[in-house]
Formats: sequence, C-alpha cells, structure tokens
Amino acid sequence: MNGKIYAKEIEVRGHLIDSMVLTKIFDKVMDLKGDFEVLEFIIGKMKEDYSYARLLIRGNNSEHLNQLLESSYIEGAQPASIEQIVLEPAKKNMVMPTNFYSTTNNTTQIYYKGSWITVENMMMDKCIVVDTKSNRAECKMIRDIKAEDMIVIGENGVRVIPQERPREGLDVFQFMSSTSSSERPTQQIARKVALDIHRTKKIEKGKIIIVSGPVLVHSGATEALVKLIRMGYIDGLLAGNALAVHDVENALMGTSLGMRVNDGTLMTRGHRNHMQAVNEVFRAGSLNAMINEKVLTRGIMYECITMGIPFVLAGSIRDDGPIPDVITDIVEAQRQYKHLLKNVKMVLMFSTMLHSIAVGNMLPSSVKVVAVDISHSVVTKLLDRGTTQAIGIVTDVGTFLPMIVQQIEKLA
Repeated sequence: MNGKIYAKEIEVRGHLIDSMVLTKIFDKVMDLKGDFEVLEFIIGKMKEDYSYARLLIRGNNSEHLNQLLESSYIEGAQPASIEQIVLEPAKKNMVMPTNFYSTTNNTTQIYYKGSWITVENMMMDKCIVVDTKSNRAECKMIRDIKAEDMIVIGENGVRVIPQERPREGLDVFQFMSSTSSSERPTQQIARKVALDIHRTKKIEKGKIIIVSGPVLVHSGATEALVKLIRMGYIDGLLAGNALAVHDVENALMGTSLGMRVNDGTLMTRGHRNHMQAVNEVFRAGSLNAMINEKVLTRGIMYECITMGIPFVLAGSIRDDGPIPDVITDIVEAQRQYKHLLKNVKMVLMFSTMLHSIAVGNMLPSSVKVVAVDISHSVVTKLLDRGTTQAIGIVTDVGTFLPMIVQQIEKLA
C-alpha cells in the first residue's frame, strides 16, 4: 500500500430529486463498489429552481476512480473544476482514436476554448467530432469519420445533461409513472397519447414519425393509420419490406398472410397472397407505378405516396422479394432513416422490435417516444438498450391505435 488517496470532487445541478439524478449517481457508485461523500447539497425550493450537490468520489485505484467518475458523468455530473476537452485526430477514415468518448443520447456539451459548446446531432454510442475552425461539435457515426477529424477522447470537459421529468402540463409522459404499463385503463392512456400527439403537431408544429411492423396491418389498424396521415399528423414512415407487402396484400385482396383482415378467417389458398402481392409490385415496377396504373388504390403506402409523406423501407435477410422500393444496402438504409429523423419531436413505434431499437439508437433523449407492443419483453428490450425516455404501452396495436385516432378526431 502506498497510502495514496484516489478521490475527486464532482458536482451536479438540475432537478436532482424528482428526476432521480442524484439517486442514480449514488446507485452507480455503490454498484461499482466505490465510496462517496456529500460535501454540499442545496435543494431548490420552487418548481423552477435547480438543486445543487457537490460530492467527493473515492476509488481503490486510479482505474477504479476513473470508472466511478465515468459512470457519474453519464448521469449528469461533472468535475468540480472545469477542464478543457482533449482532442486527438483520427488516423484514417472510419477509425476512431482508442480512448474516444462514447456518447449517450442525452444533451451533451463540451468545454472548448473557454466556453461550453452544445454537441449537435446527438445519438448514443457514437463519438464527438470538433471543427476547430468553426468551434462546432457534432456527434458522428464511425462510418462518417474521416482521417484528421478531431475527436474528443476521455472524459475531461464533457458535460451530460440528463432528460428531466416534465414539470408542467398533463401529457402522457407525466401521466405514466412507470416506463411500461399494461395495468392502466387503456382508454385513459389513449386519451393522453392523443392529446400529446395533437399538442406536438398542431400546437408546437413538431415533426412526428411512425415506426411500424406488419402487425399493424394484420391486426386491422390500417384505416386508423391512414386517418392519421390524412389529418396531417404524420411526417414520415420508417418500416421494412413486410409492412409494405402486408399493406399491398390487404389493399388488393383484403388479407394479411392469407387471413381476411375484416373477420379473421383464412382464405382458401390464401397462403399464396403474400407472394402474389410481391409479384404485383414487381409487375408494375414500384409502389408508385402501381398507383399510377390504378392497381393500388388504398392503404398505408398508397396514402403516403399520394399525400407526399416520405418513407424509408429497410431490407433484411428475411424479406420475400424484397419489393423494388426496399433499400437492401443496410448502411444506406440507416443513413436515410437518420435523414428522415432529423429534427423529429415525437416517434410512435408500433409492434416492431428491430426497427424500434434501431430508431431508438438514433434519437436524442429529448425526443418523445411512445412504443406500443403486445409483448412486454419487446418494450423492455427497447428501454434496456438505452431509449430510456420511451413510454412503453403493452397492448394490441389493432385496438389501441383506433382508440388514439378517435380521441384525436374529437380534438381536431
């Protein structure tokens, strides 16, 4: 034992109690077998007042202390003494320095040349690139890294600002005290979700994106989504090949995977309808061509195209076809997803685990997310993978989405 003390003072500001920020820091330190001491704690007395805490964090050695500090910084803490960021150039394209700072999806600032700079295009599990000429900072994916890009390394000079609990209003993000629920009255939740959709689009003029799987069609919610699009609430659709194919099958033959959507009965030889729908798209050449030829006259894809609503269909190895409108280059599909999500204010995720998790990874924590799925594990996986701002509603989208639309129609 050399008798050296491994400790560092940190501080944190914000709504520390009701947003559980301080509790999260305590939990992280204790989980990592560290020690902390509260040196100063000032509690805000009014709703708009911030609280302030100054802590001393102790570790067993320098590596342990750094681990404790890193976990605390992620939750919104910062060193008591301000330090400037450390930058290191990328040696070549698509290769980050070894000790690069890995981002969260929370609002993040860096201390550079004497001032705090907010990082643009915030996403989780990326890096921060600084333009030293314009003093701008941006969150970038590894594939977008160019040689000589100046990248933030280590934790010095990085400040994370966690998303806080809403303090005014009556939207669903206050109403739901837990992150996922199948216990609350569905009608009441539908009213809250509808109110928040209406407020986001019609009052705040915010951008709303739908992420959906084919279950939406299979469960009979097509007309509900079509109504949302017609009423001007939807600004984009992100999905895969399956949603489009199920939608075309339903529009042409009234079935989804051979099941009559209206009454749930199976059609004779209905198993071939799925591939027949794929074949019809190939026959025309694209969804747009099917509409021009008046073959496709209704449905989700019809409504998006005729209303000018942008959509991205991302392919996967499981796809039948896939139809010509599907992007089979997954890197390009990812880029187009990101482009459509730019400046989004609210995302509605309907019964698709893979697309929901993918989109969640692209969103800053300030974006409101409502995830609806019949499986509790799907909602839990989304939350566990970092989209902690999401509200999870465990229910059948086929009954829940029409409820939302009914409530919105009352507000319109």
